[in-house]
Amino acid sequence: MTLVQTIIIAIVQGMTELFPVSSLGHGVLLPALLHWPFSTRDEIFLPLLVMLHLGTSVALLVFFWRDWVAIFRGVLGIDAGQRRVESFRILFLLIIATIPAVIFGGLFEHMIRRLFVTPIAAAIFLIVNGFMLIGVERLRARALNSYAQPERPIASLSARDALIVGICQCFAFFPGISRAGATIAGGLLRGLHHDVAARFSFLMAEPVILAATVREAFKMRHMQIAPEMMHAALIGAVVAGVTALISTALIMRYLRDHDRWALTPFGIYCIIAGVGALVFLNGFG
Repeated sequence: MTLVQTIIIAIVQGMTELFPVSSLGHGVLLPALLHWPFSTRDEIFLPLLVMLHLGTSVALLVFFWRDWVAIFRGVLGIDAGQRRVESFRILFLLIIATIPAVIFGGLFEHMIRRLFVTPIAAAIFLIVNGFMLIGVERLRARALNSYAQPERPIASLSARDALIVGICQCFAFFPGISRAGATIAGGLLRGLHHDVAARFSFLMAEPVILAATVREAFKMRHMQIAPEMMHAALIGAVVAGVTALISTALIMRYLRDHDRWALTPFGIYCIIAGVGALVFLNGFG
């Protein structure tokens, strides 16, 4: 893997992890479409994958540091009153929302990766992701036409709401289905506005990405990693982190300013990209 390939993969990871277009799907499709002589499933790719996830995780922590500080200040008793109650409430909701992915991933991830982590499957699920995003926006538009939807903070979610969003997150185990897209869609269906749904989604992402990083790092415990590979992985982590930080700022502002239809352009992109990838992979490119 060359340094240029590493940087390209890192930029794609940093963007697609936060945009609702599936980082796993793009990670599977990119080497196949560019005819690179490796796959993201190869063991040699593992150190880079760990560092890319670490870079993305740090970027999310930096962007949402005020949220995490507020949560832990309340939990540790530094803040009192309503702030402490809301902090406990949000932490509780994040725990509830994370449980489905832990259970589903533990039971089915290896089977899903074995059966579906192929370029063709990733392209098909990318199309499915596009229709999901557009469909959720249409459902929400109908609801908004029927009645005014007041602004809901994260703390107003019920345990059932958080569980439903967490179940939506499980669809992201299929390559091409976006974790951010599925969880934002779940938040929209539970009455959140786009920016609030995204905030909850990205707060949920922190423990999930950290857990994935630790798990992948554990797999490396017996690997002999060449110094040049580690050097490339470190560069990839920085590039992915910077890209993810910029992407988070852009997507949060975009979702806030386009609350009525924000996911639709991403849905259209996913459908076009998925169909284009299928055409190319079947020899018509």
